Amino acid sequence: MKYAAVINRYGAGTIGQAVVRSYGILKLIERGLTFWYTYLKKARDSMNYSEIEGKQYHIQVGEGDVGKYVIMPGDPKRCAKIAKYFDDAKLMADSREYVTYTGYLDGVKVSVTSTGIGGPSASIAMEELVMSGADTFIRIGTCGGMQTEVMSGDVVIASGAIRMEGTSREYAPIEFPAVADIRIVNALTDAAGKLGGNYHVGVVQCKDSFYGQHSPETKPVSYELLNKWEAWKRLGCLASEMESAALFVVASSLRVRVGSCFLVVANQEREKEGLPNPVVHDTDMAVRVAVEALRTLIREDRNQIYSYVPCRSRCEQ
Repeated sequence: MKYAAVINRYGAGTIGQAVVRSYGILKLIERGLTFWYTYLKKARDSMNYSEIEGKQYHIQVGEGDVGKYVIMPGDPKRCAKIAKYFDDAKLMADSREYVTYTGYLDGVKVSVTSTGIGGPSASIAMEELVMSGADTFIRIGTCGGMQTEVMSGDVVIASGAIRMEGTSREYAPIEFPAVADIRIVNALTDAAGKLGGNYHVGVVQCKDSFYGQHSPETKPVSYELLNKWEAWKRLGCLASEMESAALFVVASSLRVRVGSCFLVVANQEREKEGLPNPVVHDTDMAVRVAVEALRTLIREDRNQIYSYVPCRSRCEQ
């Protein structure tokens, strides 16, 4: 809307002048934000501590090494197992906790990159994968059940995450929600239903300390850990894990899409109530759910059901 149009709409009086001034201020703010976004992006892209030109510092991959679709396990040893579901998969990098394989699903380039444990390393992986050309992510890992109906061996699909961790606070105020991309949630849910087995969709809790969850009474802040755990249970939180909150918020800041699915290893609440609670370590069902969901997303993008274009691409134009 141009100034003349504003005046024609609101008149040249006091109200019209106030609207014009407000409009001008908003345009200045918009230009300022655009300038800083472009400046910071150029600074980020130009600052690379890697010893190999064209490779990201931590994950040691660059543009062309990964597909736009990436599965993100925590354990590096899971990457080779996941890559077996790809066609013509090749090891692209093995650096620190970050192992990357790239192959093809239904003729489309896809990758798997491990993140290690927790939000800090997971956020690094996502940042550097986005700079390498990826824009669609599925986190696959393990979790502990919190509701008694969530049993060992089940699959949990996260629609949102409780931000009881630190990484996401460096990306967004605590009031900002950590939510998964709805298209990925739907794809994961459809995949889990298609493959059979028990699955649950809902909110998960994310923390930084494994033993803060499993032995909270030994910690100096036990009162806070125990009280909040009880609150999360009463609110229907399905499970506890360590990465989704950070990844969901980082993805929002980068304008890319992400979702998560997990194997339930065990459930300490069932243990407390004397209910059967075997320990399950086989993540294959969760992996298959993630792979099948990727196939769905690839098909939808190819058919332009959602016509997905990362918002960051539009912002850079």
